[in-house]
Amino acid sequence: MSKIQAVFERLQAQGRKALIPFITAGDPHPELTVPLLHTLVQAGADIIELGVPFSDPMADGPTIQRASERALAQGVNLRQVLGMVANFRADDNETPIVLMGYANPIESMGLDAFAAASFDAGVDGVLVVDYPPEEAVEFARTLHRHALDPIFLVAPTSSEARMEQVGALASGYIYYVSLKGVTGSATLDVAAVAARIPEIRARTGVPVGVGFGIRDAATAAAVAELADAVVIGSRIIEEIEQSSPDKACENVRALVAGLRRGIDATSSALREQP
Repeated sequence: MSKIQAVFERLQAQGRKALIPFITAGDPHPELTVPLLHTLVQAGADIIELGVPFSDPMADGPTIQRASERALAQGVNLRQVLGMVANFRADDNETPIVLMGYANPIESMGLDAFAAASFDAGVDGVLVVDYPPEEAVEFARTLHRHALDPIFLVAPTSSEARMEQVGALASGYIYYVSLKGVTGSATLDVAAVAARIPEIRARTGVPVGVGFGIRDAATAAAVAELADAVVIGSRIIEEIEQSSPDKACENVRALVAGLRRGIDATSSALREQP
C-alpha cells in the first residue's frame, strides 16, 4: 500500500477529508522550501504537492507562473527539487509528497532515471500536467515499477473516454480541475463540481481531489462535502509572495490552519448526519 493510499484510508476511517496544499519548490528562495514543507504539515496538510519550476507552466495562472520564475531565477532544477524532498524526509518520513510539473524536465532526465531518483528521494506520487492518459501508459507503468503513484487531471471538459482512461491508469488520487482555465483564474462553481464528481467516481476506485478556485476556508469546506480531498495552491503562493521571508512560514501556517479547520468542521457535520 502506498503512503497516499494509506492516508486516504486512515482519513476515511476517521470520517475526514484530505487537505493537499501546493507550493513551488525554490520559491521564494531554495533555503525556505523545506521549512515551508514542515510548516504545511504542522498546519494540517495530509499530502503535499510540490511544484517543479518550469519556464512555460501552461496550466498555471500568473501567481504560480511568478513562483516558477522566482525559483528558476535562482537556478532551481529538477535534481535540486529531489534534493529538497530528501532533506524533508530526514525529519518526516510519513507525509506523502507529490511532484507536480511538466514533461520537459522529466524527458530531459529520462523517465526511468527520474522515477528511480524520485523513489530514492522519498517522492510518493507524480502529476505531469502535459502527459495525457492516452499517451501515458509507459509513464504509469514506470512509476508503478518504482512504487510511485501516477496522478492525473480530469477537467470539466473531459470526455467519458478520457475519464475511463484516467480511471484505468491513476493511483493515489485523481485531481479534478474544477474550472475551465488556469490556476487562480475564477470563482469555484460548487454546484458544477457536485454534478461532476459522481461521473468521475463511477469510473475509478481511487479518491478524487478538487482544486483550482479554492481560496478560503468556506470554499474548502464546501468542496470537502463533495470530494475526498481539497487541493489549494495559488492562495498559498500569494501568501508567500506577500510575506517577508522571515514571516512566510508563520503566515502560511495561519492560512493553512484556517483551511484545515474549515474542512474538519464539514467532516464533523457529515459524521453527525443521520
